[in-house]
Amino acid sequence: MSDDLLKIASEARRLIRARDHAALATSLDGWPYVSRVATACDVDASPLLLLSDLATHTRNLAAEPRVSLLSDATSGFADPLAGPRLTLLGRAERTDDPRLSARFAARHPASAVYAGFADFHLYRITIERGHLVAGFGRIAWIEGDNLRFATDTSALAAAEPEIVAHMNADHTDAVQLYAANLLGRTGEGWRMTGIDPEGLDLRRRGETARLDFPEPVLTPAAARRVLVALTEEVRRPSGSI
Repeated sequence: MSDDLLKIASEARRLIRARDHAALATSLDGWPYVSRVATACDVDASPLLLLSDLATHTRNLAAEPRVSLLSDATSGFADPLAGPRLTLLGRAERTDDPRLSARFAARHPASAVYAGFADFHLYRITIERGHLVAGFGRIAWIEGDNLRFATDTSALAAAEPEIVAHMNADHTDAVQLYAANLLGRTGEGWRMTGIDPEGLDLRRRGETARLDFPEPVLTPAAARRVLVALTEEVRRPSGSI
């Protein structure tokens, strides 16, 4: 993959990972049907949706699993059409993987109220293509194999619950500093909700934040090193080297 394509794919994954809601398009007897849904994603950036069997979009999926998902970061732009957005094409499939359910629940704590209901199920979208509009003249189609984070992430995925629990229990001060000093987010009560090869996710009540890593992290040991480095950075006195 060329350096340009690597950069474009990385930008597209950042959009997926940073958004916690998206517009979902399904097929209603051949007609496009668009609804707003809560989203999380797997460590490889494949989107996750928790859907009710009673919802129209879920009934649509039973007949046609092909979907489109729009993630956008246009808020705050004087002209929203100048902001970045990503349209994904893929197939939605039900999954009972407890790891994925835990990732979704960490991203959306309120879903714990109904996630155990018999008529709610988790869906994972297998990405086939993505169309990124990253700014004026920066528009590209990205194939699914290039868009998903393809390197083996199994070791980090298995360790994620322990890493997140440890940071929230023993290093809450560091998590607050990540939000305030690195992301400019004020207020107390920030918690880590997830970690993946390209960054970590934070949440404070209904507010979410994303901290990207400078380089991919693939193992628990590598994750520890980058978290320690970030902690040292945010605690370093201003002006020191």
